[in-house]
Amino acid sequence: MTAPDPGPPMQYIENKTYDEISVGDHADLIRTLKAQDIELFAVMSGDVNPAHIDAEYAKTDMFHGVIAHGMWGGALISAVLGTELPGPGTIFLKQTLNFEAPVGVGDTVTVRVEVTQKLDKNRLTLACTCINQSGKTVIEGEALVIAPREKVRRPRTVLPDVHLHTQGAQYARLIAQTDALDPVRTAIVHPCDPVSLGSALDAAVQGMILPILVGPRAKIDAAAREADRSLEGIDIIDTPHSHAAAAAAVALVRAGKVTALMKGSLHTDELMEAVVDSTLGLRTERRMSHAYVLDVPTYPKPLLITDAAVNIAPDLGIKRDIVQNAIDLALALGIDLPKVAILSAVETVNPRIASTLDAAALCKMADRGQITGGLLDGPLAFDNAISPAAVAAKGIVSQVAGDADILVAPDLEAANMLAKQLIYLAGADAAGIVLGAQVPIILTSRADSAVSRLASCALAQLFISHHMQPAP
Repeated sequence: MTAPDPGPPMQYIENKTYDEISVGDHADLIRTLKAQDIELFAVMSGDVNPAHIDAEYAKTDMFHGVIAHGMWGGALISAVLGTELPGPGTIFLKQTLNFEAPVGVGDTVTVRVEVTQKLDKNRLTLACTCINQSGKTVIEGEALVIAPREKVRRPRTVLPDVHLHTQGAQYARLIAQTDALDPVRTAIVHPCDPVSLGSALDAAVQGMILPILVGPRAKIDAAAREADRSLEGIDIIDTPHSHAAAAAAVALVRAGKVTALMKGSLHTDELMEAVVDSTLGLRTERRMSHAYVLDVPTYPKPLLITDAAVNIAPDLGIKRDIVQNAIDLALALGIDLPKVAILSAVETVNPRIASTLDAAALCKMADRGQITGGLLDGPLAFDNAISPAAVAAKGIVSQVAGDADILVAPDLEAANMLAKQLIYLAGADAAGIVLGAQVPIILTSRADSAVSRLASCALAQLFISHHMQPAP
């Protein structure tokens, strides 16, 4: 019987007492400055001096680049005093620091503290220096501390992983991709509250859309007054209620007057009822489906999840269209070969789990050219789809696993719960769009942030530019 792996050995932190210390004793710490170190220090301290965190500004100052906060080096000196010499139990009394040269990203600093005097009452003075990889002193100073009298040896605390995330960073890149594109003529369906109306007007100011407001004129005017927004120059089509607004907006598409729809303050099913109407709607040969594009703080790129809003229990044929719609969107976002993970509870085909059979079939459909433009793998459990560590632990060999761009859930319930969990537990932002109709449909939620709403408009603009522009 093989004994279980005991894991890495326990690490300890141990001090030197006053009686154990001699003049000339020293301790070192070597650290290479990363951009994340500067960001973490700025978050912790609140010091947002642009010399440290604004690369464009930093190019113009005397150092011609981003540099560390001076007290980053001071903090490293404190770390050596508190963990190495004297170590745990040390009481800091005084510190002087002279800053001789800047520390830039990529510089490696050697921090040394050396005992220069032993004084009464357990006091020590220590010379403190920070020297870069070129041998240049960047900080020097002196510390006065009270050294511990009692021996301390404790397990070294394991620090938590820290993930820095700039809210909306992924969306900012998507929105920037639209800068050179023409605005999309868009019918805003029943924009009768300040949020939905404001979102449409913000997208217009951004140059993403040319809005036509479709809904009860009196309610639209009231929403504009409440939001303190001007409707000057904005086309408005007056309708008696939300159902009529949805029908009128769909009619605008059929007449070729708009190339996108945007949901206002009506229910999604009201809008979609008009869109899917067999006679007057916007059906195509492709099944309609919804795709979220999530900006997840712990994931390095936009993450698409489908279908969380339209198809409740899709069969294999519908799933094929759901996958193709998501691939087409990913291509429009600039992802050259979207990696598509077909999700289930397990990563092996199990005849008793229908979603694993569908996943295997979809992958074979891609092999036969029935799904194009993406790289598919499945079934994959969620962890195996997005975590390289989980993939390595399971020994899965796959170009998709651990690096998915698109997650295809077995049904609407699973997709919706997965997306909402990432939004409310992982702090993700969510943009959303419906594809497969004659035009893209921008779906927003009352809980969406302003940048998420703009990102949803960007999705439609990018999709139209990539897939719906007439050939030259």
